[in-house]
Amino acid sequence: MYAILKKEITTFFSSPIGYLVVGLFLVVTGLFLWVFEGEFNIPNSGFADLAPFFLIAPWMFTFLIPAVTMRSFSEEKKAGTLELLLTKPITTLQLTLGKYLGAYSLILIAIIPTLMYVLAIYMLGNPLGNLDVGVTIGSYAGLILLASIYTALGIFISACTSNQIVAFIASVGLCFFLYFGIEGVVAYSSLEGSKTFLSSLSIKSHYESISRGVIDTRDLIYFISVTAFFIILTVWRLQKNQHTYVKIISNITQPLLLFIGLLLINYTGSLRINVMT
Repeated sequence: MYAILKKEITTFFSSPIGYLVVGLFLVVTGLFLWVFEGEFNIPNSGFADLAPFFLIAPWMFTFLIPAVTMRSFSEEKKAGTLELLLTKPITTLQLTLGKYLGAYSLILIAIIPTLMYVLAIYMLGNPLGNLDVGVTIGSYAGLILLASIYTALGIFISACTSNQIVAFIASVGLCFFLYFGIEGVVAYSSLEGSKTFLSSLSIKSHYESISRGVIDTRDLIYFISVTAFFIILTVWRLQKNQHTYVKIISNITQPLLLFIGLLLINYTGSLRINVMT
């Protein structure tokens, strides 16, 4: 797994891909936050607050992360090297995790330089240091967890096709639906019970919950379970040609039961940690 992880990171930074991802993310967010006029411009808002950044970031990740993950397995399939990888002395899970962690590491590297924004807000505050640290920590935690789901989803889609463009478009569409689309459905739903259920499936509601500075175990369970769900689906997709029909059904059922079970735990109770205090 570590060899795959090392290979993925090396590949990203031995080509323009890694530098483009990090650079594009910083340049676009920087322009919206500090240069372009509008609701996201921090100096013009009059508040020492990073909330505009955490509103822009999910939009950026909707396109940026699929651009990173689209080549993960699609490129291997197109080049005919996937079968060779599957014959190596590593499990399919290790291969999947290696690809996942490689792409996820690049996204985390892109997030790290944005800590400069925190320092800038800290210095601009009146009085000096007038920054809601709890909300900032919660927002970064939400952003990192959001990236984990998007990366796992992108890896799964990449395992389903040998065409990188198809993988990119499909990943963007699914990321958009899970974050923005479900909330749109909730807005038009007339049944209160269905609104609560659908809202619990939306990434946006859990992301916004953590961004308030209160870490709820229900939100953590949601992000971990959805990430695990797509990773398991990727493993199943890679193994599907190696199993009988009965085993295929079993492999589909297991991740579904895991996902449903974790969602049920999500409803049974929660533990909240307030990082604002």
